[in-house]
Amino acid sequence: MRIITELNVLLRARTALPSGLRITTEEFREGWSFMLAFNAQQLIDRVQSCGWNIIRIAEGLQACGVGDTSQEAIASGLRLALIRMSKRFNAVEVKYIELTKYPWFYLARVRVCPFRIHQDAVLPVPDEFLSSPILHRQRRLPHDADVLYPHFGSAMPQIRQMLTSSRTAEAGQQ
Repeated sequence: MRIITELNVLLRARTALPSGLRITTEEFREGWSFMLAFNAQQLIDRVQSCGWNIIRIAEGLQACGVGDTSQEAIASGLRLALIRMSKRFNAVEVKYIELTKYPWFYLARVRVCPFRIHQDAVLPVPDEFLSSPILHRQRRLPHDADVLYPHFGSAMPQIRQMLTSSRTAEAGQQ
């Protein structure tokens, strides 16, 4: 089994890459493979030098895994993070690993940062965003608004009273 460390980069299986970019990979699991001899910055530089685009999401996902060894726990956490990864992202970088050793097992917290490698300058819009109709905003409150929203607007008179009373108190003290 490969030793998983921070700054490892994984590619989703069947990811389209620039034709001039030769990358050697080693299979991990669930359709993901480790990139060999590349870190994330090298990948970004090489993809952009081929005229393609790459988008990196800084925050990423965090997942926890357990195992009998530290590497089993890291692999378990990484697997859970990759399962939760959106299909729109086709590469990830292992950004952070935190290990805790307990008497009978290891706990690993793994944070991954997703990437999107694509040829076009514009990202495609996912189908789920196209299918929802745009609803026009209702301009007026319903006729029975006082029944539906009994406290609507009731805070403004109270705030106005508080402001005027505090101004009057300040003027009286001076």
